[in-house]
Amino acid sequence: MTQVHDVLIAGGGLNGPALALALAGAGLSVTVIDTAPAQRRADDAFDGRAYALALASQKLLAALGLWPAVAAQAQPINDVKAFDGRPGEGAAPFFLHFDSRELDQKPVGYMLEDRFLYRAFLAAMQANPLITLISETSVVAQEVLPGAIRVTLSNGESLSGRVLIGADGRRSGVAERAGIGREGWGYGQTALVAALAHEKPHEGIAYQLFMPNGPLAILPLTGNRSSIVWSETDANAAVIATLSDDDFMELVRPRFGDFLGRISLVGPRFSYPLNLTLARAYAADRVALVGDAAHGVHPIAGQGLNLGLRDVAALAEVLIGAMRRGEDIGSIHTLERYQLWRRFDATTLALGMDTVNKLFSNDNPILRAGRDLGMGLVQAIGPLRRGFMRQAAGLAGPQPKLLQGRQI
Repeated sequence: MTQVHDVLIAGGGLNGPALALALAGAGLSVTVIDTAPAQRRADDAFDGRAYALALASQKLLAALGLWPAVAAQAQPINDVKAFDGRPGEGAAPFFLHFDSRELDQKPVGYMLEDRFLYRAFLAAMQANPLITLISETSVVAQEVLPGAIRVTLSNGESLSGRVLIGADGRRSGVAERAGIGREGWGYGQTALVAALAHEKPHEGIAYQLFMPNGPLAILPLTGNRSSIVWSETDANAAVIATLSDDDFMELVRPRFGDFLGRISLVGPRFSYPLNLTLARAYAADRVALVGDAAHGVHPIAGQGLNLGLRDVAALAEVLIGAMRRGEDIGSIHTLERYQLWRRFDATTLALGMDTVNKLFSNDNPILRAGRDLGMGLVQAIGPLRRGFMRQAAGLAGPQPKLLQGRQI
């Protein structure tokens, strides 16, 4: 038996549920197909995973009605400080300081743990009669039909919808089956992720330290805790991943420094290889891609989830607008509007982060001097600095309604 829905979403991480809630809020029926066990993920204890939410992303969560459920667990990011450095040495004399008091809106953003964010998404999806969540299941085949697209699931079930959204990650099966190729390259780096407790309060300050082998981000969590995303060469990371927690901390301490007092590990450690991957198209007949399925980027600026939520906001606005005008929401003409809206912006930002990583992930004395002077120049020129701040907060340029905190 084939069930018919307006929208099918392959992938239930965070972008998929956000899109489902936005579309269902306008009256579209949505089915989310996720390989993970939803309730187990929602019930998990702290595992160290957290996201830097730009201010625009927070506004999207508010527009979807989710912010009240997570606000108490969100840590405001009041300032961002970026330095050049080496392990065991002090920061370079030139640095960038983004002070949220310079924005007409504050803070710059928020840190939020995965478990709290996903829990809020799951509860909202379960409470919405227009959303069906199918967990521990994957899409294994898809076929474009006249006016619809049919998918076959790993449990043997068949579903049909007017459009299929690929929110299924960097190795998107939806994109591959739609004939959408990818461009990209590896960085020769691996991200080591962990959460640390520290003696002194962080005051809501996020730090980005540019080390020779890759950047180290220190991101404030609630309480006296911070999340670190430490990029290392693949060879070094492979060795570090095998170390005991005590030996791992012996390597972290000279990089982290003592500005927050004594530090200790909280929760498990993670590692994942870093690469850039860009889909050659964001849309095909009856198919659209969002999040990592469209663009997998370096975590250097913490923009991965924010880029995905920008996709969600734009695609939701395109689909809802088409529905209200009586258009076919799955036609290539409709979906190309989304592609035109998002592809250039996302690709530009992804390549910009790629350039910054390559510029800073080395110890070349000439490049080091040039980039330090560049940071000092940006810091000294107020309008330029505030422009970068607005970009980081997701406030620059024309914004979809959800990113303005407005319902569609």
